[in-house]
Amino acid sequence: MDNASLVYGGLALLAATLATAYTVLVLWSPETIVPKPSEKTYRSAREPSKRLPLPSIHDPPSVDLTVVIPAYNETTRLPDMFSTTLAHLEAMRRATPSRTYEILVVDDGSTDGTADLALKLALEYPESDVRVVVLEKNLGKGGAVRHGMLHGRGRRLLFADADGASRFEDLELLWKAMDEISPNEEAAVVVGSRAHLVKTEAVVKRSVIRNILMYGLHTILRIVGVGHIRDTQCGFKLFTREAARQIFPYQHLATWIFDVELLLLAKQLGMPVAEVAIEWHEVSGSKLNVFADSLQMLRDLLILRANLLLGRWKVHQPRRASRANGAGK
Repeated sequence: MDNASLVYGGLALLAATLATAYTVLVLWSPETIVPKPSEKTYRSAREPSKRLPLPSIHDPPSVDLTVVIPAYNETTRLPDMFSTTLAHLEAMRRATPSRTYEILVVDDGSTDGTADLALKLALEYPESDVRVVVLEKNLGKGGAVRHGMLHGRGRRLLFADADGASRFEDLELLWKAMDEISPNEEAAVVVGSRAHLVKTEAVVKRSVIRNILMYGLHTILRIVGVGHIRDTQCGFKLFTREAARQIFPYQHLATWIFDVELLLLAKQLGMPVAEVAIEWHEVSGSKLNVFADSLQMLRDLLILRANLLLGRWKVHQPRRASRANGAGK
């Protein structure tokens, strides 16, 4: 076989390999999440049988803060999280009347009555605005967070895990950091971080496998492009309304690794991102399957990076700086 044949054969093999890899990428990439009609409505404790239309993130804000709680089969852990969350929010509202808020519980296709429990818990806090949205099927935590963020009314929007592992009072640390990096409510993100706990009892007590997973994930994240954030996975992140408007419509991943996509999008958009140490403790009942979800995280990271590099997933740069309006009445 002459050299020309070898070259042509090699090029043909390379082309076939690239075509196969691209086909696999297309097949593995998640489809755009399209909400069902019922998912565009919410219920409240005041009128639990009535479905009301959800607002849009593109509307002007009407409260100071939206707290999005993604919840999948959380009847065991949600009550404690609710009590600590609402106790703090009510205390802040009484001290500072402008600190109005809403709670948006996004039931991610639960089968244990999570939505009904959330409505029942809301009755204990009659002065609070608690809204419950039910997704028809389980999308994953990222899908539930995205849905809540796209329909929140807050000047600022926080998502917080339903397990209550992050100390909710540390919201004030994130709030202060946001005041510093976004004094005029420009697009910005503040993430809660457990990185300072790596060598403390809170993390040492976790299983060896979960700690190995944590260190492995951090190594991969440096390669992917978010190594500047020491803890990407903490379920306690605060966004200005402008940041939510620019990021969440372009989020594709609904699985555990969605946080990384949010941070990569923020980086692409040139948004300031602050990382703030918070208190955190392990809470039993995690839905994470260490082996299966670790493999899925790795696959999703590769899909995410490939789609961004190839330009299949794009984020639209804002034409001009936008300033969010102040919270209305």
